[in-house]
Amino acid sequence: MDATVARTGTEGKTWGGGNQPLGASYGKLMMWFFILSDALTFTGFLSAYGFSRFKFADSWPIPDEVFNHFPFLHGVDAPMYYVALMTFILIFSSVTMVLAVDAGHHMKQGKVTIYMFLTIIGGLIFLGSQAWEWSNFISGEYGALTSKGGKILQFVDGEGHRVALEDIAVAHEGERITHAENTGVWFEGESTVSDFTLEEIKEGFAANDNLYIRTLDFNEEGEKVILSRDESQNWLDNNAVGIVEGANLTENEYGPPLFADFFFFITGFHGFHVLSGVIINVIIFFNVIVGTYERRGSYEMVEKVGLYWHFVDLVWVFVFTFFYLV
Repeated sequence: MDATVARTGTEGKTWGGGNQPLGASYGKLMMWFFILSDALTFTGFLSAYGFSRFKFADSWPIPDEVFNHFPFLHGVDAPMYYVALMTFILIFSSVTMVLAVDAGHHMKQGKVTIYMFLTIIGGLIFLGSQAWEWSNFISGEYGALTSKGGKILQFVDGEGHRVALEDIAVAHEGERITHAENTGVWFEGESTVSDFTLEEIKEGFAANDNLYIRTLDFNEEGEKVILSRDESQNWLDNNAVGIVEGANLTENEYGPPLFADFFFFITGFHGFHVLSGVIINVIIFFNVIVGTYERRGSYEMVEKVGLYWHFVDLVWVFVFTFFYLV
């Protein structure tokens, strides 16, 4: 009976154990183990997001309406343009990292320095863009009302375009005071003071016949339901109990609070990874400048941090797809 014997010689060997299994160093192998475990973590987060979105499919916000800002272009409807630009910048930084690793294989210190620097700049731009996106998401642009049942009521004009609360409210003189749990509507305290009162909104709505209330429910055509003028007035008089501007972990003018919870957690967790990658890249960058890896005769550290950076970029592609596009 013939027996199959694995070759143990150096020629054709793929797994020899020891310090470099599969031809990978210990450090590189550990980086792959970390990437695998972190990939499973992000998989869990995105899966939870998918299940939650499916549960609230009838009222989940439309990303094109939420992420439609662009720096220095206030009031311009630019759905997903800035998020797409952020994505391009991060992917381009992955290209410069590839070039840095390739230059390291050829022991070209100058090129490694340039490409590492460009990678760091790309990461910093992405982080700044994400901070700007968070700021707009938190502050909001239009504002909305909350009903007794916890629904979000948005205002639109006759053409279906969103209308901001500041364009509706009839301002009254007087100081707004935060209500506490024992004095607030339905015994709920508010974390921040709105610029308007519910009475000011109601008065402004009654004075403008071109205003309607839009709920977050979808009709058969996949569009949010816009109530008639009489229905809108009835909802406003009998169901509206509060004002919400922007989003935080407890309330959200765009839809279910879970949307904001997942947005802050998933994009924040990814942003932490990008920040960590930028810090590590900066350390490696200065090591390249002082010639540390030239003296070692190997730029493997650049390759290892490159693996991490590519993973961070790949994760963002999934976050961008699941959170912004789908």
